Amino acid sequence: MTETLNFFKTLTPTGYLFLFLTALTLFSAIGVVTARNPIYSVLALIATFFCLSGHYILLNAQFLAAVNIIVYAGAIMVLFLFTIMFLNLRKEDEESKTNLTKMVSVVVGGLLMIMLITIFRAKSAQVPMVNSASFSNKTGLVENLGQLLYSDYILPFELASILFIVAMVGAVMLGKREAGDRHF
Repeated sequence: MTETLNFFKTLTPTGYLFLFLTALTLFSAIGVVTARNPIYSVLALIATFFCLSGHYILLNAQFLAAVNIIVYAGAIMVLFLFTIMFLNLRKEDEESKTNLTKMVSVVVGGLLMIMLITIFRAKSAQVPMVNSASFSNKTGLVENLGQLLYSDYILPFELASILFIVAMVGAVMLGKREAGDRHF
């Protein structure tokens, strides 16, 4: 108990902000999974993305924080909401879950929790200390990210763009379908 108190006494304001954002992120992520209404689930996911952007800012990655808010919390969440409303999910249309499905989900969740606790308790999973002499103030800048993205990771970048184009064509095909057309 005294170790925990000493830990909180030695924290800086940035450390307290990190712990606050972490707790808020965890509660938002739990809200994504446990919300019964899909709209509330998407809103909790937006809150999770904002909290993750706060973590990016604490890590001096301002560009990633801005992209996370613009792309994920903005555009992708609008697409999720559009899809949820497009599908017109109703409570009476949803089939009830069987007891086997509920038991399997509890077992898988329990195994995941045991695995995470084991990982966090391992001695090798301790957080390494950052040497302030090796830290550069250009760590999270767009220039460094662009150099890395367009040199070492050009193939995954181009494959992701092809994936996005295919997803957009699929969304247009689903949205343009007439009442008597066949399903793709």
